[in-house]
Parts: sequence; C-alpha cells; structure tokens
Amino acid sequence: MVIGVPREIKVREYRVGMTPAGVHALVEDGHTVLLEKGAGEASGIGDQDYLHAGAGIIDSAAQLYAESELIAKVKEPLPQEYPFFREGQMLFAYLHLAPNPDLTRFLLERRITGIAYETVQLDDGSLPLLFPMSLIAGRMAVQVGAHFLEKENGGKGLLLSGAPGVPPGKVVVLGGGAVGENAARLAVGAKADVTLVDINLKKLTLLDEQYEGRLKTLFSTPFNVREAVAAADLVIGAVLIPGGKTPHLVTKEMVAEMTPGSVIVDVSIDQGGCVETIHPTTHEHPVYEVNGVLHYGVTNIPGAVCRTSTFALTNTTLPYLRKLAAGGFDALLGDRAFLLGLNTHAGKVRHTAVAEALDLPCEPLAG
Repeated sequence: MVIGVPREIKVREYRVGMTPAGVHALVEDGHTVLLEKGAGEASGIGDQDYLHAGAGIIDSAAQLYAESELIAKVKEPLPQEYPFFREGQMLFAYLHLAPNPDLTRFLLERRITGIAYETVQLDDGSLPLLFPMSLIAGRMAVQVGAHFLEKENGGKGLLLSGAPGVPPGKVVVLGGGAVGENAARLAVGAKADVTLVDINLKKLTLLDEQYEGRLKTLFSTPFNVREAVAAADLVIGAVLIPGGKTPHLVTKEMVAEMTPGSVIVDVSIDQGGCVETIHPTTHEHPVYEVNGVLHYGVTNIPGAVCRTSTFALTNTTLPYLRKLAAGGFDALLGDRAFLLGLNTHAGKVRHTAVAEALDLPCEPLAG
C-alpha cells in the first residue's frame, strides 16, 4: 500500500503523522511511504531522517494525495485540503466529526473511508489512540492555566501553589478520564487546592485512595458543578463522549458567577466543549474574555509540544497503521476495537455517536 504523510497546515500545528521509526517499520513490511517535503521539520525531524528510513519525499501536497491510497495525518483536514482527496481514499487521523458538519459532509460526498484515532475503543472502554494526546493535553492544561492566571497575561495574579501564609489556588477538573486524571496529577504536584468532578463513583473512590486526601473528589450534579466552578480560580474541562458532542456542564450563568481573572481551559473543545461560553481558539490567539473570565479553547493543545507529541502518537498509532496497510479495509472488519474507529465509509456515517451528534442516519458495520 502507498501511505502518504502530509505537512499539517492547521495554525501552529507542528506535529507530523509519522516518525522515521514508523516509516522504517512500514517499509520493512513492504509498503511505500511518501512524505510531503518538510513535513517533520517543526518536530525536529528532517527530510534526510525520513529518506534514511526509506521514505520518498514529495514536493507538494497535491502530488502526495494523488499518489497515496492511505493518508496518515494528525489533525482533521481543513477546507484547503479537501480538493486533494480522491474518491474512496482512506484517511487515518484525529477527525472529531461531531462538531464539524462541513467536514463530515465532505467525507460523505467524496466517499472517504474516515478512520478516527479518537473513536478506536477497546472492550474496557479505553481509547488507546486518544490516550497519549489526552495525557499530554491534561498536563499542559495546568501549565497553560497557570500561565494565564498571571496578571500580565490577563489573570488575577495568582500562583497555583500559593506561598507560606498564603492559600493555594483552587483548581476544578471536570472529568476523571485520561485528561482529567493527568490534569489533577499535575495540579496536585503544583500544590494547588484541587477538586475533581466525575459521575463515576468507582473512579472517584480510586482517586481518593490514591491521593490520600491531597485531591478532593466530588460527584457530578448541576448543583455541585455550580458551587465548585464559582469558587475556582482555574477550571479544566476534561469531559468526553467518544465520537459524540460534549454536553455543557458549565452554563453561561455559572461562568458569570466566577471571579474576574479566573481561567477556563476546556480540553474537550475538540468535541464541542463542556463550557457553554467556549469556542475554538488557536495557539496564535488562545484566549478571550467572557464576564472577565479568560477562556482558552485551543483545539490542538499538544501541538505546542510537538516533538514529544509526535513520537508519543506514532508509538500508539503504528500497530494499527501496519494492520491497516497490510489488510486494507478488511483489517477493520476483523478487529472490533479498530472498527469502532470507522466514522465514514462509502458515503455513509458508520459511527453511532457521530450520527447522533449531527442528526444523520447511521449504518454501522458488523465485524
């Protein structure tokens, strides 16, 4: 199979869809890997590194897409990339279709087999291809929040750890999945006053035992969320419904009750966000104010630490990519977890949560 890895064009998206190690493994398997010229430079990986691993370097995105059967990239295609796709091509990337009807419509019209990293799901409910970026995004959410709490960056001038004789900042983490757990871990390590909110009592019990009182846990109800958010200096949104649109746990009325200079970092923005007043932002213009509260809605947070993210991503996607390259579409049908990654195929939506979010008919395939 011919696999194409284009340069990412999203604003300040510095990751690349494959490392030289990934290229080498696929070439050893007998496949052809093509990279757009300079695709890895921002992650510190030069064209010579890829050539040494066995890749071919293509000068333009148009030529890359024209020669490739399978496109492996990081983020969802942008409208500028739509004309490059060929009917029936396979696409393996973070797609986040639930809040993106335009991209979904394009994939259906072009009959693209769209496989989303974020909806590949194991029997235990875990999301193996989302996990590494969730881990990084959760840790970065605290780092970003602390940055914007500084007065010169628009915040209230607060140090999360506090100081001798001065109480620490209050951090509220909404959701106890990979993002939330890693955000809580970093915030606790920074000596902040941390509360994690979730609906899963088993998860809350495990975290309570793990942190031995250093992390507060709270069962998620509208009343509890409202009370916690009103008292927070930093709110981190970490709610996820695989493939589906994220519900608004924090309403605009709750935001209005927060103190000016507080910060919201909504990591779930890729799926629509769990804060009613949030909208997508970019690394170039990351924040805006609503009622004096700073909102951070960057949709590709891990892109800021691109080298770490690129290698972490390939470590997890490569086994699936090798399987897909070897077996083609049939590789999905023989693997239930992998099949859950299928979002679009042959002009139909194939993932139930995506279809429900966009109010479209769904025709899932059985493995």
